[in-house]
Amino acid sequence: MMKQRDLVIIGGGSAGMAAAVAAYDKGIRDILILERSEFLGGILNQCIHNGFGLHEFKEELTGPEFLTRFVKQVQERGIEYKLGANVLDISKDKVVTYVSAEDGAVEIQAKAIIMAAGCYERNAGAIGIPGDRPAGVITAGQAQLYLNEYGYLVGKRVFILGSGDIGLIMARRMTLEGAKVLGVAEIMPYSNGLNRNIQQCLKDFDIPLYLSHTVSKVIGKGKLEAIEISQVDERMAPIPGTEKRFEVDTLLLSIGLIPNNDLLNKIGIPQGRSRGSEVNEHMETNVDGIFSCGNVLHVHDLVDWVVAEAKTAGEGAALYLQGKLPRHEHLIKTNAGEGVGYVVPACIDFADAGEKLEFKFRCRKPMKDVFIFYRMGDEVLKKIYKPAIIPSEMEIDIIPKNLLKTDQGTITVSIEPRGGK
Repeated sequence: MMKQRDLVIIGGGSAGMAAAVAAYDKGIRDILILERSEFLGGILNQCIHNGFGLHEFKEELTGPEFLTRFVKQVQERGIEYKLGANVLDISKDKVVTYVSAEDGAVEIQAKAIIMAAGCYERNAGAIGIPGDRPAGVITAGQAQLYLNEYGYLVGKRVFILGSGDIGLIMARRMTLEGAKVLGVAEIMPYSNGLNRNIQQCLKDFDIPLYLSHTVSKVIGKGKLEAIEISQVDERMAPIPGTEKRFEVDTLLLSIGLIPNNDLLNKIGIPQGRSRGSEVNEHMETNVDGIFSCGNVLHVHDLVDWVVAEAKTAGEGAALYLQGKLPRHEHLIKTNAGEGVGYVVPACIDFADAGEKLEFKFRCRKPMKDVFIFYRMGDEVLKKIYKPAIIPSEMEIDIIPKNLLKTDQGTITVSIEPRGGK
């Protein structure tokens, strides 16, 4: 007989745990978290550096310290969770299929689902680096896992492709463990990491950052021996004659994160420009009772923002289960305008929205001295001045609901120079 559960949460990282706690605190008791790894906490288990919790707990914590507080909250509430549970399938009528060594194959009929499965790293195959295919080319996150959880240093002479935050943090971590990090190459003319990580992980350790460069050749038979990097032109193509050679045994890739959203894509839930699902202000998809939050929805820069968003999803799921989250006919849609990569939420149910509407987005490139415009048609709802805005930092803005004079239409978010176009 198929098992019945009120709320099934897929993923036991910071998003999944925070959503579970929020739903419980709003009155939901029949909750099951499915986590595929051996521990709750997700990626935070391997993030032993500090910088977590400044917003959520008002103090600076390491990743394990941060996740331990949420594990305690889950356990104090008696919220059930299963480890080693790999979810294979979700149906539109909310049947969740998972497998585990303990339970075998199990189907659960859920009344509501929260997807909180995080994201995954782009690998070498995603960008097709020219040259040989030796051992020693791995993602920065995998290297972090080997070092911080298993105590294995993957290399002694290291180069890093991509200036994402995991790559920057691993540049520092590998250096502190005795490896020589020869440099970081970034194909864009600007870094894709947080400014604090550029300073603390590269500049403080005199690790060079090569902007507008990429790895143009991998050299090695069996094991990595060297790489070449080249400057790129405006089309991101390597420029002949600009090659620099580095003798290395390891190449770490920090070339982007992708929401792990395949299960929701499979059942036809619309995908937004963030590569996560489109959701409303309660983090609910267009399928009643299926919610999405955290890095599976869009990649966040701070775990504190993941937790805040997951709490919204958990509270939304609780309202849905309690029959307090109706669907209305009229929706206000959002649109990513000039300079904006994506906008969350994708739509707003005006009749059910709170008095303050939260919008999240990332800009497409670094810009200075700009205004962020929120418009409905030709009407400017709000404009916000920013002396600087960068893609690595997610923008979060609050728009009062009373600024909206209609219950349908489209809000366009754009970034424009202060002096005009």
